[in-house]
Amino acid sequence: MNLSTRLSSRVGAWLVLVVGLLLAVGILGTLRGSTPPAANRAAPSTSESARVDTQLAALPGHDVQNVLLVATRTDGQALSTADLGELGRLSATTTPISGHPVTEPVPSSDKRAAILQVPVRVSADNTENATTITAIRDGIRDTLGPGRGALQVQVTGGPAFGADVAKAFDGANITLLLTTVGIVALLLLLTYRSPILWLVPLAVVGLADQLAAAVTGAVGHAVDLSFDTGIISVLVFGAGTNYALLLISRYREELGRRPDHRDALAHAWRATMPAIVASNLTVVLALGSLVLASIPGTRGLGVAAAIGLLLALATVLTLLPTALAVCGRRLFWPFIPRPGSTSTRRPSIWGVTAAVVDRRPVPVIAATLALLGVLATGLVGTSVGLTQTDRFRSATESAAGLETLAAHFPAGLAQPLLVTTSTAHIPAVAAAIRTVPGATLAPARGTTRPAPPEQTEPAQPTGATDLNPDTTQTAGSDSGTAVLPVILEADPGSAEARELVEQVRAAVHAVPGADALVGGAQATDLDARTGQARDLRLVVPLVLAVSLVVLLVLLRSLVAPVLLLSVNALSAVATIGAGSWLGRHLFGWPALDLQVPLLAFLFLVALGIDYTIFLVHRARSEAATTGTRTGMVTAVTQTGAVITSAGIVLAAVFAALGVLPLVTLGQLGLIVGLGVLLDTFVVRTLLVPAVFAALGERIWWPRHPGAGGRAAAARPVTPPAHVAAAGHRPEQLGSAGHH
Repeated sequence: MNLSTRLSSRVGAWLVLVVGLLLAVGILGTLRGSTPPAANRAAPSTSESARVDTQLAALPGHDVQNVLLVATRTDGQALSTADLGELGRLSATTTPISGHPVTEPVPSSDKRAAILQVPVRVSADNTENATTITAIRDGIRDTLGPGRGALQVQVTGGPAFGADVAKAFDGANITLLLTTVGIVALLLLLTYRSPILWLVPLAVVGLADQLAAAVTGAVGHAVDLSFDTGIISVLVFGAGTNYALLLISRYREELGRRPDHRDALAHAWRATMPAIVASNLTVVLALGSLVLASIPGTRGLGVAAAIGLLLALATVLTLLPTALAVCGRRLFWPFIPRPGSTSTRRPSIWGVTAAVVDRRPVPVIAATLALLGVLATGLVGTSVGLTQTDRFRSATESAAGLETLAAHFPAGLAQPLLVTTSTAHIPAVAAAIRTVPGATLAPARGTTRPAPPEQTEPAQPTGATDLNPDTTQTAGSDSGTAVLPVILEADPGSAEARELVEQVRAAVHAVPGADALVGGAQATDLDARTGQARDLRLVVPLVLAVSLVVLLVLLRSLVAPVLLLSVNALSAVATIGAGSWLGRHLFGWPALDLQVPLLAFLFLVALGIDYTIFLVHRARSEAATTGTRTGMVTAVTQTGAVITSAGIVLAAVFAALGVLPLVTLGQLGLIVGLGVLLDTFVVRTLLVPAVFAALGERIWWPRHPGAGGRAAAARPVTPPAHVAAAGHRPEQLGSAGHH
């Protein structure tokens, strides 16, 4: 008795179902509550900015950062003496919250703004930091009161940004989960037109999602991998639902041929299992290539997503067929398929479309390639890299405060460079920094040697250039590591700022024996860009290679895998171009986030290959007896509905990322969702069948599918009823592709 028969048998189905559910409950009970690290480091761990972060962690007071209070008048007038005196009252409010007094207000050169600093203790968990920031904001409002007139104070800086991110995500994952479940439930209900059937795959995939959350959380916690849990959930729901749709569709097809529902289920499982496994392994191996990525968050996402998809595969291939076997044929009520019930079915739109494409493959190829080429032009003018203020989809106080600060103070004041060096080389390093136009040196901060408690209070700023939002001044001996803040004149995130970072690095690296390093937020941005570019060059070829190997093994051909992968890659590029264009003109996004091009290409290629595998695997099996062109027409006819349903589900699930508050996730959801729809309705329905029709049997070179492949190409074949009804002539199908 093979595995498919065991899973569908009366005793075997119940046994596997009960054991599987007990195992799942045990895993959830053991691992629930495990969470990955909250920190998501943007730059490679070996980068210069990351090395500076390591050095800063050794400084006394490394967990203390400055929150910036930016004071202005809503009427745009200069701050009065009374306004500045009003700001002086804030110290009594913030000191009990932060444990440190607020600094004296430092007016801007135009006297229309002032800035104050509140040192606060921070942790790696933004949720904890949000409590402190919220208390500070509430305290400021209570202190100034409603009678403050035109005076306003905005709380910004690194800790405030982190707090706003945490606040924006408060309840967002629950919203994403509910939205995803709702979308999947609705689409399954519409697909199956049954008030009962949709519950089974939804329950199975939902269980897979919970298992993935628990297992990936435990793995991330154990090996220090950070990743976005929302993306993992979307992938598990999307891919798991696709696998379920493919299996249930073939099961329903077999129920129309076989009187025994368990026999029909066993045949459906055996027929679809290779395609499901191949598609899953393609995505898993593609995601596995992210292990070689230099960005920690990207690497963590690859590992976690691969684990989640393997769990989805195991759950769908075991618990779903056993549940279907237990429920039986009545699960499809009110449209219960019975033997012979499909013989008189009217030709579907997929059969008609396949027939049209088969008759005129060359014009279809030309038209679809032209469409993809036009969409790819959307890449023209695309910028990569969002500034800190552009990452939020809704207005936040931290982003507004940063914009206000930039309007009245040096552009880089809120995000200074942090240059570390030995205290013995401070004069030489400082002199080197002064040679860089556009870079202003602030006083040295910190030492690696512990200081007496009375010497660890933050320094009071004496002017705008003394402000250092990211560090506190610590006294110490002349030996150790000193930190020199450097304020750049260029806007943070701009090309000019990145060029200044490189100039400062070149200047301080030239100081003999100083071992000077340049870090800080703007240096991290530069290193992140470099790391993402490196990962793009490395991972993209690996993803293509992995996909090619899977197709070679599955199809046992050289021509078909190369052509299919080329088509898929072109579709991915076209989709990124179209998504970028829509983002700029429809949503007002100034650029793609650094992570988006790599992740979008990976998901588009890997998930697009899924549908290629579903279609071509069926076409290959049909071609063994009917010939390539007839086999492809039959494959499109039989799988068109399920691939379309799967594509719509997957696109809608990725679109659900739009409920999350960050532009990055919205961009990823838009591009991948658009790409899945493009694959579903254009590539898989038109372009791939047209390529097969144009090449015929040569598509399988050097090995034809089955003994009947060559023979079928040489003789007329009686087409299936649905194909004949679509308008195909037997001679067209029988001789198709025989050259």
